[in-house]
This record gives sequence, C-alpha cells and structure tokens, in this order.
Amino acid sequence: MLTWRIFFASMMSTFTLNFFLSIYNEKPGDLSNPGLINFGRFDSDSVEYNLYEIPLFIFMGAVGGLLGALFNVLNYWLTIFRIRYVHRPCLQVMEAMLVAAVTATVSFAMIYFSNDCQPLGPDQTAEYPLQLFCDDGEYNSMATAFFNTPERSVRSLFHNSPDTYNPLTLGVFTLSYFFLACWTYGLTVSAGVFIPSLLIGAAWGRLFGILLAAITSSGSIWADPGKYALIGAAAQLGGIVRMTLSLTVIMVEATGNVTYGLPIMLVLMTAKIVGDYFVEGLYDIHIKLQSVPFLEWEAPATSHSLTAREVMSSPVTCFSRIEKVGTIVDILSNTSTNHNGFPVVPRISDDNEGRICGLILRSQLIVLLKHKVFVERAQSRLQQRRLQLKDFRDAYPRFPPIQSIHVSQDERECMMDLTQFMNPTPYTVPQETSLPRVFKLFRALGLRHLVVIDHENRVVGLVTRKDLARYHLGKHGLEELQLAQT
Repeated sequence: MLTWRIFFASMMSTFTLNFFLSIYNEKPGDLSNPGLINFGRFDSDSVEYNLYEIPLFIFMGAVGGLLGALFNVLNYWLTIFRIRYVHRPCLQVMEAMLVAAVTATVSFAMIYFSNDCQPLGPDQTAEYPLQLFCDDGEYNSMATAFFNTPERSVRSLFHNSPDTYNPLTLGVFTLSYFFLACWTYGLTVSAGVFIPSLLIGAAWGRLFGILLAAITSSGSIWADPGKYALIGAAAQLGGIVRMTLSLTVIMVEATGNVTYGLPIMLVLMTAKIVGDYFVEGLYDIHIKLQSVPFLEWEAPATSHSLTAREVMSSPVTCFSRIEKVGTIVDILSNTSTNHNGFPVVPRISDDNEGRICGLILRSQLIVLLKHKVFVERAQSRLQQRRLQLKDFRDAYPRFPPIQSIHVSQDERECMMDLTQFMNPTPYTVPQETSLPRVFKLFRALGLRHLVVIDHENRVVGLVTRKDLARYHLGKHGLEELQLAQT
C-alpha cells in the first residue's frame, strides 16, 4: 500500500510540475520537461571513455572516499560541539548569522583577489551574468562558481570549455567551499548536503581533468574536464552519503545519458568502500547522534549469546482490563512520552494474575480519555461511549499530550474497560529467545514493542527499538553519544 501511494504521489507531482513548466515556457501541453534537477546532456563527443581510464575513475572514487570521510569526521565533531554548547534557540540563530557572514566575506574576498576573468561570448549573457571586478565584455569565473545557483554552477563545471576555469580558481574554490559546506550542514536552518557535495566534487574533478590534460600534453577527448567533473561529483557525494544504487540512478537521470552508468557505479562503490574504512556515512552519523532507534540490516555479530531477558526493559507498567481513570492518568503523566506500549492483564483478583491478554498504546488511551470513554462503576449497566475508527484517525499523527486532557476529581473515580480497544493478540516471545531472533522479528514485522513472557505466559519485560539500537553503537560509540548529550 505504501509503495502504491509513493508511486501515485510521484506520478502526480511529476505531472503537476511539467504542466506548470509548460505554461511558464509558453509551451502549453508539453509535458516532456526533464525536471528541476537537470545538469544537461553530455554531447556525443564528450561521453566517450576507454578501458585505460577505468583505473583513473577508480582512483577518483578513492579520493572521493577519503575527502568524504574527512568531511564526515569534521562534521561529526562539529555536531557534538553544537549538541553540548549551541542548544539554545538564540545561540542557534547567532551561529546561523555567523556562518552567513563568514560565507559572504570569504566569497567576496576570493572574488576580489581573483584575476580569473574570461571573455564573454554573445550567447553567454544569460549563463554568466557576473562581471564582478572584471572589464567590460568579461565575466569573473570565481563569481560564477560562487554566486550562481549551485545547480547552475554544477552544470557549468560539467559542460563548459576547458579554458573556462583556471586551476588556481578551482583549487581555491574547492578548498573554501569544502569547509564552508561542512560548517553549514547541521545548522538549524533548511539546508542539505546533496548539491553542495556535487559542486565540491565537480570542482576538484574538473581540476583533475585539467591537470591530466596538461600532464599528457594532449587535448584529446579522453582528458575532457567536464567528463572528470561528473566523475568527481559522483565520487564526492558517494564518499559523504555512501549511497550506491540510488545515487547511480540519480546521476544518470540528471545527465540524461546512460553511457557513464558503469564508471559511476565503479566510482560510487570505491568511494563507499574507502569511506567506510574510516567512518560511517554522514546520515548514519547524525541518526546516531540524534538517538534515533534505527536498526541495521543484521543483528550485531556479538549478540548470539544474548537473550531477550538481557535486552528487555523491566519492570513493565501494565493495566488491568478494567482500570480506574485516575490510575491511567497518573501512569501516563509519570511515564516518559517515549513509553508508548502498555501490556493489559486480567484483574488482580483473578487466578491468572499477570498473564498477558492484550496490548494498548498511549495514543489510544489519550483518545479514550479525551472522549470520556468510561463509566462510574466497573459493574455499571451504563454503556461506555462508543468510538469509531475515525475518532482515532482524526487525532493522528499529533496526539495531544496527557497534560492537555482535563479530568475532574469525580471522573478519576470512574472505570474504563480496555477490552474492546486493546490489541488482543500482541507479539510475544519467551524470555529465553535469542537476540538475533528478536532482531529479525522487529525488522521483518516493523514492530515497536515486543512483550517478553515466562513459561506461564506472565509479562516479565518489554523490548523496544531503542533497546535493540543501543547494541549497534558498541561501548565506544555509546560513551561518545553520552558525552555529546551531557
């Protein structure tokens, strides 16, 4: 169902975008626009590559992996610094203003001291409008790289003639943009790393192509700078985010040519292998720093000797089938908002005390309290107010906090029957179940809670995703995470 929803949403968004672009381009009805992220199609002469270039591409992939690992390490320590010291909103705003001021100062200083002025052709007015500190009829290459939109800068690095940028401009731009992008990622602003990584890689990839042509003293097609700019962009982005298959498709789609499919795949695999040797991908680092319980593909290698008893959270807060409203409110108020699942057991007076008979979620209890679904006495003949599925759907996904639910003192003495609202068949495992088996249940079924029971079907613990995710950090990673959060 989710796959079909994604497919339908993608189809509708593509149609809507092409429809309005056709009106903007004064071609109503033309739905063949390639999209917003388009780096231009490579000419037939510039897409050729030979067998002896494959080692060069692999070498560039290794360079991209090294630079990506350096980027991730620097950003990792910068993020730890932000978590510890820049956590107030006023400090976050001040940091964003500082980054903006430093970026503007560095870019203007580099443009001012740059003497890379190129002649402006008659058909390049729209592509290079930046004359800054150059004579009439010329444009500033450094200003073109800095002050164009990043997408247009990437496109110019891919498709311009070899003499558009000199090596010094590309080298200085790569160095400064690398550190500025590393500083910017993680600010409390809407910013990403995708296009900046492509721009950094395209700059040093084009520099590599220019130097390669100078070393070989040949203007042959195999040393075309635009071709190596594309390979460098893929290597840099792959070294930072460690994507392979999806990034290959994105690069092929953005350039409109499948010819470079094999080199891009080789480059991305090399960048991932080299980068993973030093540090994880940027997204994986931030997932762990934010304590998001994201599970890996496989259980930890050292987990086969562990059981559910050693992983579970215990003791577990349970509710009776018929529970007092005041008890529910107190438990929801005193437990953490991250505690979302509560096993349901029979009443204390029953012989099968503690045996699980269901599971109810915090969100369900809040909806029941909000709609006053309770009666005065447990054996009352009055019927509880009946809820429909729409009542729960209307509250999703932002369920109100328990503090916003007003319950009077008289209502606290009322009783709530959880039988018709709980999940009567929750997933359970014996306490001797191995951790890899528990892990596979969470991965395969998409669970949030797993009730642990003993041989008499009594509740002894509860396993959550956070209980499993902490084992992937390892001792060293857990200590670093705790250090960052203190």
